[in-house]
Amino acid sequence: MWAAALARDSRCDGSFVFAVRSTGIYCKPSCPAKRPSRDRVVFFPAPAEAEESGFRPCHRCHPRENGSYRAVVDQVCKYIEANLDHKLTLSNLSAHAGLSPYHLQRTFKQAVGLSPREYIQTRRLAKMKLLLKNGHTVTKALYGAGFSSRSRFYGSSNQFGMSAGAFRRGGEGLRVRYSIATCPLGRLLVAATSRGLCAVFMGDSDTIVESALSKEYPHAALHRTNSGLQKWITPIINYFDGREVSLNLPLDIQASTFQRRVWKEIQSIPYGSTSTYSEIASELGQPSAARAVAKACATNPVSLVIPCHRVVGKNGDLRGYRWGEKRKQDLLTLENAHQS
Repeated sequence: MWAAALARDSRCDGSFVFAVRSTGIYCKPSCPAKRPSRDRVVFFPAPAEAEESGFRPCHRCHPRENGSYRAVVDQVCKYIEANLDHKLTLSNLSAHAGLSPYHLQRTFKQAVGLSPREYIQTRRLAKMKLLLKNGHTVTKALYGAGFSSRSRFYGSSNQFGMSAGAFRRGGEGLRVRYSIATCPLGRLLVAATSRGLCAVFMGDSDTIVESALSKEYPHAALHRTNSGLQKWITPIINYFDGREVSLNLPLDIQASTFQRRVWKEIQSIPYGSTSTYSEIASELGQPSAARAVAKACATNPVSLVIPCHRVVGKNGDLRGYRWGEKRKQDLLTLENAHQS
């Protein structure tokens, strides 16, 4: 490794990083910086281990952004996708990647934002949902997605937000009441089950927001009414008058553990302020999970209650919004106006 570092061998980028004790900085082998004496250098298999030991990434070679790590992780992700119905362990994944189990665990989580086990669970859940939507029975979908038993699925997941059978039927048997009101940004749909708020959608017309709700619950009993929904609508409409939406509103939404953590972090962003996807990822202890944070924002079903419009790109760019970038900008402008 020292010979590769001295030679600035780019072929070894992704195999290890080296850190310099006197500067507290770590680099990839091809870094153009001047080399220190050998007794000041320590080696690590990946950036995560170097940072856990207190070293900072080099600003010249950007060792975190090495494409070799991303390539290895992409290879493992493809292997997982192709083998969901087989037994997947950290040992056989690391053997496939040609890395040690510890190295793969750290590298994978750094790149994806989830551990290999969490990623497998997420992909199996997604496959199960697809099988259920395609009409498979719960049992066939469960085993077809790679879960070894019902207890394995039910014991490790509460991500459906309803029974798996109800999800398979597209919300059949579920009663969702909703109301549509006018707000400064168009039409606002607010929907709730008996357990809590399940949707806050915005659009240009009733047809658009009703279509979004129907897509979410294609076979649920959707009932448009103003009766009993005022307690949900009023605090949300009040937002447009400069009042923060209450965080105590009970929610009945489907979410993974990671999504819930992201959404909780978003709710902590003060009214009139913004955060970035990478800042939220860092707050969660997963600094490389910015993309996963962005995906969690895109799947947020209760806008304004979970104010994902306050999450922007590193340079302040809007980076998209489920209900349109213009609405995102309008929401931020509204908050700034009420703050001043």
